[in-house]
Amino acid sequence: MKGPDKNLKFPLENYDRLCFLKNIIKNPNIIVGDYTYYDDFENVENFENNVKFLFDFVGDKLIIGKFCMIASDVKFIMNGANHLTKSLTSYPFAVFGNGWENAMDGKSYPFKGDIRIGNDVWIGYNATIMAGVHIGDGAIIAANTTVTKDVAPYTIVGGNPSKEIKKRFSEDVINKLLEIEWWHWDIEKITKNIQHLTSLHVEKLVD
Repeated sequence: MKGPDKNLKFPLENYDRLCFLKNIIKNPNIIVGDYTYYDDFENVENFENNVKFLFDFVGDKLIIGKFCMIASDVKFIMNGANHLTKSLTSYPFAVFGNGWENAMDGKSYPFKGDIRIGNDVWIGYNATIMAGVHIGDGAIIAANTTVTKDVAPYTIVGGNPSKEIKKRFSEDVINKLLEIEWWHWDIEKITKNIQHLTSLHVEKLVD
């Protein structure tokens, strides 16, 4: 057995509300790794609708690794949402023209960079990920969390704004997992190790 076909749109037979996400993405500024899935209560096409303010002229990207789990109504707020903050007003005068079109001359809106989601990351229902945030491998984002700053690998965060709840494993185990990067193994090796990957015994992982 080699595991499910990573190129299937809907890997669960007769169920169209869970997809392997890379196979439905149309926007080239959203990049998704193999086996990452999205589960939506209504329609998986909602995913791109929930990537907010992703404008080509801004130039940022949403980058998601392999084997991630993304629940319904997760939202990503990209840099196109940003307004001036180091100014007397945040109002976007230039957008409306009619004598206001030069309001941004010599100025630029804040840019916090790409949103980057690592591998094996679980993002719970209705979480919101803000522009520029990096989420490390193996992290867990609790339902309804608003993530405003980077999340370290194998860390569980929750709340609004997000706060660390706990590390998933000891530093030794985390370092070992980050060293082996099992998500980059070939699928035959992953399949061989699934009983160990779903246990707590990193030492039992085999070649």
